[in-house]
Amino acid sequence: MQIQLEHGDTPLLTCSSRAADVASVVADLAAAVGTMELAGALLFCSNRFPRDELAKALREGLPGVPLIGCTSAGELTDRGYDTETVVLVGFPAESFSMVSLRFDALDHFDPQEAQGAIRQLVAGARLDHAAVQDVHQVALFFVDGLSHREELLTMTAQHALGDIQLIGGSSGDGLSFSETGVLHEGRFHGDCAVIAVLTSRRPMHVFCESPYRPGPARMVITEADPQTRTVYEINAAPAAEEYVRLTGQTPDALDAHFFAAHPPMVRTGGQYHVRSIQSANPDGSLTFYCAIDTGVVLTIGEPIERIAWMNELIGKVSQRIGTIDHVTGFDCVLNRLDAEDRQIVRELSRLYVDNKIIGFNTYGEQFLAAHMNQTFSGLAIGR
Repeated sequence: MQIQLEHGDTPLLTCSSRAADVASVVADLAAAVGTMELAGALLFCSNRFPRDELAKALREGLPGVPLIGCTSAGELTDRGYDTETVVLVGFPAESFSMVSLRFDALDHFDPQEAQGAIRQLVAGARLDHAAVQDVHQVALFFVDGLSHREELLTMTAQHALGDIQLIGGSSGDGLSFSETGVLHEGRFHGDCAVIAVLTSRRPMHVFCESPYRPGPARMVITEADPQTRTVYEINAAPAAEEYVRLTGQTPDALDAHFFAAHPPMVRTGGQYHVRSIQSANPDGSLTFYCAIDTGVVLTIGEPIERIAWMNELIGKVSQRIGTIDHVTGFDCVLNRLDAEDRQIVRELSRLYVDNKIIGFNTYGEQFLAAHMNQTFSGLAIGR
């Protein structure tokens, strides 16, 4: 198939449903799709829906539409921040194509074998559009947010992709941390990752930024288990106790809201990145969303003014691609909790709606070869 781009090309299809049951949800999505031919679509869904039932209804209600996506820790819809919904982003076949593959059993992930498969996927996508000039390609990536394998997967995938940039998010299940699902080939799968190459002549731009800056407090990880991402000691003291001391706060509860407001940050490659805490454990240890190890030096992050920061980010994205059709956003669930605590959800939601940002709240974000936390990342597609 060759991609044709015409003035007034069909906009991306975006729709969502808050219906109470699976059948009604899929009926809403199918009505929105109508007769539009889609090269593929992204789907993000609340964990309140029975996954097998939802997958079956999607196969029957949207036959022929290649769907990829995952369960979420919250959704970004045409109402801004949302919950208990299913959201769909469709790519019109007249100006997009999409191919994908899945990796299962991530504990047995073979990087060399995976790179070969990804290179084959890329070669096939490029061959399909060899006669088309000015083609843009990005890679969309969705991974089980409880797998603890994101770093290896992301590095492996980006290396194989070459100059195709990767963007994506880790699946969630509210804040249950029990079981997440990644959608591919008509079913939700656990312990897997899906990568898709999206091709279009429309401008596409990926980005990843964090609304936090490093503070003055410093801490060194002095005992950790990198396999489970668990930190037992900070500055040779019990991890949770020392972390709280360094924040200078006295929390009512050492929970996700507290972690969101006081994110640990690490300096790598000349920049600071958040290494978010997932949970405090009964033995006084801390479990992280990202890779962590003994000897890592961290600081406690401080929030910057989110609304101004978000407006500046959208301005930079617009400068890169011109008029924005839509942005598929991957917004860390801890950003959402922090926005709730700072009572800026309504303002952020209005900003997301005004700038056509659709997506989901993640357990982590992937950008190029890195796995991130507490960022707002995304794929912006122009007209």
